[in-house]
Formats: sequence, C-alpha cells, structure tokens
Amino acid sequence: MRKVLMIGLVMLLSSGVALAKEYEVKKKAGDFDVVVTIDKNPPVTGDNNVTVSVKDAAGKAVKDAKVVVDYSMPAMPGMPPMNYKADAMPKGDAYAATMNLSMAGPWNVTVKISAGGKTGSMKFTVDAK
Repeated sequence: MRKVLMIGLVMLLSSGVALAKEYEVKKKAGDFDVVVTIDKNPPVTGDNNVTVSVKDAAGKAVKDAKVVVDYSMPAMPGMPPMNYKADAMPKGDAYAATMNLSMAGPWNVTVKISAGGKTGSMKFTVDAK
C-alpha cells in the first residue's frame, strides 16, 4: 500500500512540473509584434532564460534585429538601484538571453529592438521569487 501511495505522489508531482507554464508577455514595440518568454513562472532569483520572438507587421519573423534586454530594480532604502543589460543572441526564429535577477522582488524589464532602420521597445514588470 505504501508503494502505491509513493508512486501516486511521484506521478502527481511530476504532472505539476510538466504542466508548469512559462511567463509570457505579448506587446507591440513600435512596428514590431513581440513575445517575451521567461522559462520560469514566476521568475526566480538567479538565472532566468529569456526568449524574444520578433515579428514584423506582416507576421514574418525578424531575423536580423539587435535585441537588448535591460532589467533593473529601483533604489530601496540603503541600496542603490540595480541596472543590468543582456544582449539577446539569435536562436532559430527568435533571440535568447539570460537575466540574472540578483534578489527577490519587482524588476522592471525593457526589451529594445532595432532592425531595418526601425526601433521599438516594450516594458513590463516581473516579481522574482
């Protein structure tokens, strides 16, 4: 009986991990349609893998863009503001970067895109655990 309970518990926990959804934000950035995906939901203190999908007005993937992920935490009493930047590198039809969130709390994220003489940016906030 104990074995059956353990197997059931393992299966239940594994299904929860398999169903865990990534953190996703969809927004316009100038003329671009952008989808930012973070591999953990909620994002965590430490490394978080970020994928940025950029499409033009026709819905076609933009493959020649410069994509930068800026992330910061505002100043708090006794602490200066924290500002970081990650250059996203091409990966298939998207761009990949790693954000290293140095502490728990709210982080402001700005994704800056430039391609074909056009620029755009999108902003959102994540709460790292």
